[in-house]
Amino acid sequence: MLDLNLIRTQPDVVLASMARRGLDAPIDEVLSLDARRRALLTEAEQLKAARNAVSKEIGKIKDAAEKQAKIAEQKGVGDKIAALDERLRQVDSEMFTLLSALPNLLDARVPDGKDDSENVVLRTVGPVSTLPFEPKPHWELGTALGIINFEEGVKLTGSRFYVLHGAGARLQRALIAWMLDLHIRQGYTEVYTPFMVKEETMFGAGQLPKFRDNLYRDVEEDLWMVPTAEVPVTNLHRDEILDAADMSKLYTAYTPCFRREKMAAGRDVRGIKRGHQFDKVEMYAFTLPENSDAALEKMREDAELTCAALGLTYRVKQLCAGDVGFAARTTYDIEVWAPGQQEWLEVSSVSNCGDFQARRANVRFRREAGARPEFAHTLNGSGLGLPRTMIAVMENYQQADGSIAVPKVLKPWMGGIEVIR
Repeated sequence: MLDLNLIRTQPDVVLASMARRGLDAPIDEVLSLDARRRALLTEAEQLKAARNAVSKEIGKIKDAAEKQAKIAEQKGVGDKIAALDERLRQVDSEMFTLLSALPNLLDARVPDGKDDSENVVLRTVGPVSTLPFEPKPHWELGTALGIINFEEGVKLTGSRFYVLHGAGARLQRALIAWMLDLHIRQGYTEVYTPFMVKEETMFGAGQLPKFRDNLYRDVEEDLWMVPTAEVPVTNLHRDEILDAADMSKLYTAYTPCFRREKMAAGRDVRGIKRGHQFDKVEMYAFTLPENSDAALEKMREDAELTCAALGLTYRVKQLCAGDVGFAARTTYDIEVWAPGQQEWLEVSSVSNCGDFQARRANVRFRREAGARPEFAHTLNGSGLGLPRTMIAVMENYQQADGSIAVPKVLKPWMGGIEVIR
């Protein structure tokens, strides 16, 4: 959430950032409500102060009739105060609704652009592989090897679901275990979090109210299924005040992720590329504001190293203003090359959210004892997302006979399987 004082003092800065995102934000309406709120608050406080003064006078009055008249007079004041308090609650609610819907301010270094077609490729690492035979897409490889079954997924749940069998299920589990262990070596602490969370947890991470239509919810218990581990990890320190010396917190977590993907039929949704349920390993950081730029570069480098260790060709893109996510100030995307599909697949987004999420989740720190609490900075990055990493491994490591070689780094988790046949 944005700092209201920033909107008051620098509305032009806020409007300019929203315009770069292609949004016509209701900043004038926010400022109007803020002025009305402060006027109501002043009026209510003045009436309460006057009532308190009169209450002290009443206590000193000896004449019963005079005292009763004063008490009756104050009943009208009490009704006015109650009416003002109710109007204040209404204005606060309207302001909260507007502020909750405003996205983060963009970092000034984010390039201009209207959508993902204008994202900037910073570098490509490795050759865009050309296999010495006609490569197959993963849906053909997986079906022929019996490790992906699309019909069973449809039978069990519906379209965009599938079942992994045997070495396919083991390959996905190996990727998850290997990535978690890698991030631990990179300095992250593993956490295992609930896969369902409260509404306030979703709000703290910036998922609600913006993405309500894309989330799955258990209405009876009022719990929400996580769309990413970013959501519970953001809230690990909700409503806490941390010490500045303890403000380099790095976490990694695995969760299944649940999202209502709005998908049209076509090539883009063939196979397991997009679905309503998928697995992901997340990286997350809480930092001091002055350290968040460095933390972003570390997280981006850690995600790159994950791709490189798998032997995948990848490229790094900086998202343009029109494609940066709701809670982020700036974002890198990392895409890997999938030769069977002949396309780049996003496997990681690494974002600096500044104090946007911390303000929503009330995560603060003190630089020293007695100092005024400040909001932390938060960062998140996929490390990496499945199943697109699975797709890249299957398509890059396919052999001419239709088998799939297991990448060297995953062999310790594959129970002796070196080639999936």
